[in-house]
Formats: sequence, C-alpha cells, structure tokens
Amino acid sequence: MDIQSLLDDIAGSVTPHIGQGEVAGYIPELGAVSAGQFGISVATGDGEVFSSGDSDVPFSIQSISKVFALALVLAGDGDRIWKRVFREPSGNPFNSLVQLEHEDGIPRNPFINAGALVVTDRLLSIADNPHTAVRDLLRTESGNGSIGIDAVVAESEARNNNRNASLAHFLASCGNLDNPVEDVLDAYVSQCSLAMSCADLAVASSFLARNGLAADGSAVLSPAQTKRINAVMLTCGTYDAAGEFAYRVGLPGKSGVGGGIIAVVPNNCTICVWSPGLGRSGNSVAGVAALDEFTTRTGWSIF
Repeated sequence: MDIQSLLDDIAGSVTPHIGQGEVAGYIPELGAVSAGQFGISVATGDGEVFSSGDSDVPFSIQSISKVFALALVLAGDGDRIWKRVFREPSGNPFNSLVQLEHEDGIPRNPFINAGALVVTDRLLSIADNPHTAVRDLLRTESGNGSIGIDAVVAESEARNNNRNASLAHFLASCGNLDNPVEDVLDAYVSQCSLAMSCADLAVASSFLARNGLAADGSAVLSPAQTKRINAVMLTCGTYDAAGEFAYRVGLPGKSGVGGGIIAVVPNNCTICVWSPGLGRSGNSVAGVAALDEFTTRTGWSIF
C-alpha cells in the first residue's frame, strides 16, 4: 500500500471539514489557535513515518496525555489504580461533576477529567520525577528531546481551571486523592500543556501497537496491560462520542481538546491527526473524518 499517497489524498478530501466546529475557547490560548489547519501522520511497525498537511506543527496535546500518564501508573503500580477509577464509558461531558457525585467520588474512567486527576495523583505518589514523567516518556518514545510544555497554554489553562479544581476538591472530599489538590492540579495542567506534532505523537504512541514494547525493544507495558489500555481507549477515549467513534473509525483512540487524536491499529501502526475545530463532544471534526476515511480505505480496523 502506498501510504504516503493515501495520506495526501485524505488530506485533500477532508478539506471541507477543516475549520468546522469550534476551537476550545474555554481555554483562551487554545481559542486563539487557527481552526484552518490539518495534519496527519502514520508510524508503521517497521519504523517508517508518513505524513501530510500540517503534521510538523506542534499543538497542545491536552487529554491525549492521559494515555501516557495511565501507562506510567500501570507500569509502576500494576492494577491498583482500578480500585479508584472505573473502566466504563461516561455518557456525560468529560468535565461533568454530576456523575462523580452520584458515584461517590469514583470517576467513571481514567480518560474523563476526574479520572485523569486520580491517575495524576497516583503518578505523583509513585514516580521518581512525577512532574516530568509524562514528558520524559514522550521524549524517549518519539526520539525528540525538545518536547516540552507550552508555557503560555499552561498559564492560560491554570487561570481558567475552576471546573477541574472543583472536581479535584470533590475527589479529595471523598478520600480519592492522596496528594494536595494544588499539587495534583499543577501536574495535570503541565502534562496537558505539552506540545507535540502529529509525527512525534504517532511515533510516541507506537508501543500501544507493539504489545507494549518501547522504541528500544524494552517493555513500557506488558501485552496484557497494553490490551487493557487499548480497550479503554476504544470505549472511553473520545468522551461521550466513543460509540460514534467506534462506529465510524473502528480503532482504539484518544482525543484532546487541542484538536489532536491518536489511534492504534494493533500489530500494525499508530496514527495521529490534528485539526483544532471540535464537535459537540470535544473531538476534532476533520480528524474524525480523516480517520474514518483511513480505516475505510485501508480496511485496518479491529472489526
């Protein structure tokens, strides 16, 4: 298959979708990003990377970082996190307080904001360098040592973090945070504010398509842990549109309100798309359309 030609074709065919939706204006710095951008990259199992469009433009990865934080917690602490976070789809917005209160402070899954705060809290407790652990994993797996926090986005997000602060304080009131709320929020904002390109994210995610094997052949995760992360990505990775994403794309995926989405074709490749215009559930409109076309034309789906 000529993957490069396919990506170029997809980049052209999704042009009508680019700019559709709304950028994430509740974080002012993200709201200032031009919606008229689109990038796509594929990292294959044999180490090749194919890209088209704005694939080298760094963007704020936001909730995509939750996948890597969860991987670090599972690698360092085993299954203990599942006593504090469920593994079920939420059916509610990613920053909902209602469900968290109804379920006594146990978040529905690790990819909504409340669940990610609990995962971040655990990472603070077990990692040697918790404030840089996600960044360091992404640097190592992508091979790009310059990946770092977009300080302007981090400051903007920290100034407008009232909903996450409410979630964190409620979690603490239920006994589901071990570290001070402010420490958890700082670490969470830092990991969400990491900036990467499609090409770097596709490569950094490749261990999820290699049964947990890192770029150097060592194990980031066991095959069983990798299977479980991919399963939770499929059912919970695109907020309350996970069913629609599975129907259209047919792959484990994780989106972020910066407009990025990673998707995993087990034992084959990883894909990253980026376009800042978001649909109602917070997923990139053009990104979902591109992944839909990619899996339809290649037949690379888990179904």
